[in-house]
Parts: sequence; C-alpha cells; structure tokens
Amino acid sequence: MNRIILLLILALSACATSPATPSAPQPAKPIDPAQFYTGRWFEIARTPISLTTGCVAGTTDFYDTTYGQLIERDACHKGGPSGPEKVFKGPVDMLNPGENTKFVVHYTLFYVLPLSVTYWILDHGQNYDWFIVSTPSFKQVAILDRDPHPSPATIAELTARTRELGYDTSKLEFPMLGGN
Repeated sequence: MNRIILLLILALSACATSPATPSAPQPAKPIDPAQFYTGRWFEIARTPISLTTGCVAGTTDFYDTTYGQLIERDACHKGGPSGPEKVFKGPVDMLNPGENTKFVVHYTLFYVLPLSVTYWILDHGQNYDWFIVSTPSFKQVAILDRDPHPSPATIAELTARTRELGYDTSKLEFPMLGGN
C-alpha cells in the first residue's frame, strides 16, 4: 500500500513540474462573417505538416451551400503551382457565434476518414485583408492574405505579428508560389 501511495505522489509531482503545454493566445478581435467567411484567401506561411508536404500555392475558400451551411475548402498544388490540386474541404461549425473567431472544420480525408480540426483566428486586418490562424494548441499556425503576391514588407509584418503572438516563426515555411 505504501508503495502505491509513493508511486502516486511521484506521478503527481512529475505532472506538477512538467512544462505547460503551450496554447494559442485568445483571438484579438471579433470577426464580421460577411467580410471574412467569403471568397479566397492565399496561404503565405504555415507550419509544415505531412498532409501539405510538397504542396505550394495554397488557398482557402469559404462559401455557403444552398442550405446555408458554411464550407471551408483548402487546396494546394503538388510539386509546383501548375501541379495537380490537392483538396481538403468540409462543413464549418462556429464555436463562438457573435465573435466568430473559433470554429471546427469537419474534413473527410481520402473520401472516408473523418477529421475534425479546431481553428482560432488569432488576428486579422482591419479591412479583412489578412489573418493569422492557429490550432488551440498553437502547434499549427498559418498566415493568409487576400493578395496572392503580398509585398516582402507585408510578409515581414505578418511574420512579426505571428512572433508577437508567441509563435516560433523559425518553424514556418513560405510555400506561396513554389518551394517549401
């Protein structure tokens, strides 16, 4: 019995001293869905993940179905901007209506595998010309812009803003038009 108590104490103390899992900061400001959740966004930078390895020229489109369901469609091109398109899409469920900054996309991978991913819009441009999105764990982050060819100054500003939010931007890749 003493051995079990000692093991429990050791296990609990290990949990108490382990570093906290980083989490994304709360979104900076609410979103007007009519301005944000429409049209095309262009991926400027992202955290590398296996699903997008070798993929460039990424886009995110938001659109409503005839039944009023919001859909997110993410796409990129394998091997180069003119390579075959790789698409991930699914319906969106808003987690904080009114603020409209946290949502879940219910993707279906390979036509059968369900995958739900929660996203937080951490910050966005006043004119809805850019945004920074992350998973709540802050393991994945991406920068998107309405302009497919933002200036180097804009890219530097958005990368700096991502760093200000607490993300290690040395982990980002910039696959806008080619090359990861």
